[in-house]
Amino acid sequence: MLYDKEFLSRLTAGLRAVTPVWGIPDSADLSLLTISENATYKVNDHETRRRLIIRVHRPDYHSEQQILSELAWISALRESGVVETPQPLATADGRLLVSFSDGETSRHAVAFEFMPGKEPDAASDLVRWYGHLGEISARLHEHSRQWIRPDGFERKTWNFDTIIGRNAYWGEWRNALGLNEVGLEILERTHALLEAQTFAYGMGPDRFGLVHCDMRAANLLVEGDRLGVIDFDDCGISWFAYDFAAAISFMEHEPVVGDLMAAWLAGYRRVAPLDREHEEALPMFIMLRRMQLTAWIASHAETPTAQSMGPAYTSGTVALAERYLAEHG
Repeated sequence: MLYDKEFLSRLTAGLRAVTPVWGIPDSADLSLLTISENATYKVNDHETRRRLIIRVHRPDYHSEQQILSELAWISALRESGVVETPQPLATADGRLLVSFSDGETSRHAVAFEFMPGKEPDAASDLVRWYGHLGEISARLHEHSRQWIRPDGFERKTWNFDTIIGRNAYWGEWRNALGLNEVGLEILERTHALLEAQTFAYGMGPDRFGLVHCDMRAANLLVEGDRLGVIDFDDCGISWFAYDFAAAISFMEHEPVVGDLMAAWLAGYRRVAPLDREHEEALPMFIMLRRMQLTAWIASHAETPTAQSMGPAYTSGTVALAERYLAEHG
């Protein structure tokens, strides 16, 4: 329960003390937007009409070098015109990362330009926008394969072991909310099957590289004909096909997923080829992601997203796993 009221109060006060390094006056509004891995704030300076976003990182999740590596990739993507995403903002003395004290702990913060827009409407045009997302994904993956990473580049690797295995970054899926013995047995069998299948699929350079890893609807911003992508905080080394599984986070069980997949694949192939082998791997990665998110909900119970999902998400995971075993076991 990291993000309780006391913690957020300290976090906001600490951030307020350092906002002048970005040229933000004390009179500017500072409001909490979201809590997930990190706490994200919106800054509104009424005097200059300047708006920006500041992300305060969850402690002990990313190192300074990992954060700076994320920003380096964002800058490279922007320079190449691969994707529309907010520009990281430097301080007056040129720093992209600012730290402030919270007792004996140091908190890291980064700022981005404000990008207007709204999340795609799930009730009307989500399928159309996922076609555009497929195009963006293909461009991202092509850039990832060709980009020469700068010296010291460091991001997490998202493989089976760190997604739902022994060293899972987001916790143990066996601690899922409301998981009973029947569900545990089903998920244990699914875990073993996914481990064997991902091993067989492999991690060759044609299928494993630097990816966004979180292009879900909440991280998409639509304005007019523009589809912007935000929040590269989880970008890392993983399967390219995993980007689609991450894109349907928290709605893997919805009937619309088949249409979203078809639109994403069509969009992807408008930009780059995608072998049938990788297309056929998508259900495997959807199941893998679903189990990862089930663990995330249990280990991030204080967040609004986890609270809105609760034990019902675990039940849905078990149902999806049972179907997956029947179809792919």
